Amino acid sequence: MIRRAARLLVLLSLCCAPAALAGKYDQDVPGSKDIPGLPRYEGSVILGYKLDQYDEAALPLGKWVNASAGWEKSEKVEGRRTRILYLAPPDRSSLEVMRNYKTALQKLGYQTRFECSDEAECGRSVGNAYFNSAARNRLGGKQVVEYAFSLAVEDPRLLTARLDKDGAISDVFVFAARQDNAADSAAGRRVAVFVQEVLSGSMENKMVLVDAGEMGKSLDERGRVALYGVLFDFDRSEVKPESRPQLEEMAKLLKAKPGLKVYIVGHTDNQGGLDYNLKLSHRRAEAVAAALAKDFGVASGRMSAKGLANLAPVASNASEEGRAKNRRVELVEQ
Repeated sequence: MIRRAARLLVLLSLCCAPAALAGKYDQDVPGSKDIPGLPRYEGSVILGYKLDQYDEAALPLGKWVNASAGWEKSEKVEGRRTRILYLAPPDRSSLEVMRNYKTALQKLGYQTRFECSDEAECGRSVGNAYFNSAARNRLGGKQVVEYAFSLAVEDPRLLTARLDKDGAISDVFVFAARQDNAADSAAGRRVAVFVQEVLSGSMENKMVLVDAGEMGKSLDERGRVALYGVLFDFDRSEVKPESRPQLEEMAKLLKAKPGLKVYIVGHTDNQGGLDYNLKLSHRRAEAVAAALAKDFGVASGRMSAKGLANLAPVASNASEEGRAKNRRVELVEQ
């Protein structure tokens, strides 16, 4: 009774929300996009979107208990975390939506770890796994995004699946239910879908060390050379210690050709906003130049740091393998 009364107060407090919220939801929110390689249910619209380059999340492997206890059984994972709230077409059921997601994930090679349907299997008030203000799943921003699953939640369905490929682990959590929205009735009486991916681990490094001779040959023939032996952590610009062998070869090349001046160019994949990635890639390029100058005695005036983010990919960003190829440092002859 207390919970119902609280929700009623929420609804009453939002009854005078701006009229703009009552419009049709037929466009994705600006800056949002689907998880690479994972299609959305046809006709769905993105209401909320959040990408964290590094975060943690609890993967449900058992039913929902309550906001204090969380899931009956869960597993904590860390990595690049993407959260999306979709609004499915008005005439679709959670059964149809979830079956489509499960089929799509199976075709991609994901293994189901946990699934449930209705409150008996998923847990009473499982909608609070998203709506409750203490839950880390909840997306902020507009009230219509915050208050998904806030009132009546019918036919809830949940799926957790994992793909382990080439050292990269993708954990996907999908929650779908027909729900009402306390912020805007136009976003209610239809299925909302919360999709989360946490991408952890790293691709197996199959790129061989590029020695000074090979770098010089590539610069002579193409004016540039791509290097995968300069490493960074998620969302960080500090050069990792494991990068030293590649840095040594870069310094050897520059010392062997004292007249050579180069651009050191940072590249990222397409995860995250372009403006942010431009700054990150530039900071990484600056860190490489600084390391060559400080640790190997290369004159700073011979190097110019630039960041191109994801503007010059060498592979598709639709897969982790492609994204790994796009994350690189290049030497470009000035």
